[in-house]
Amino acid sequence: MTTLTLPELAKKMAHIDFCLLHTHADEREIAARPMSNNGDVEYDGDSWFFTLESADMVGEIMREPKVALSFTGSKSLLGKPPLFVTVQGRGMVIRSTTLMEEHWVSDLKRWFEQGVDTPGLVLIRVSAVRIHYWDGEDEGEILR
Repeated sequence: MTTLTLPELAKKMAHIDFCLLHTHADEREIAARPMSNNGDVEYDGDSWFFTLESADMVGEIMREPKVALSFTGSKSLLGKPPLFVTVQGRGMVIRSTTLMEEHWVSDLKRWFEQGVDTPGLVLIRVSAVRIHYWDGEDEGEILR
């Protein structure tokens, strides 16, 4: 078993764009949906996602901020299993235009045509508490 530091794991995660964001839905069921990190891959334990205020996940995070993220990398050319990463963390709904501008990329205009001025646009921040990874035969855990 190898123990990676957060910067070492971040380097391995740099090419993973999509993850699943898991929240607590009504009746305490678990809900999950795919989210893109929008190329914001300098992973430091925080993940950032844009969505609309009307999305179910916004109310779910406000009601229960304990969330999880699941990342899966690509299978290697040599057939080695991909990198798997799970993050347990705390979600926060952010309405600050300043923070949105810091994480905005032009590709987001596909979904949010008015940019950070899109009515109802919010930014979700997931701050990791515990990160578990599996990389081939290596696995480990990082606590923050």
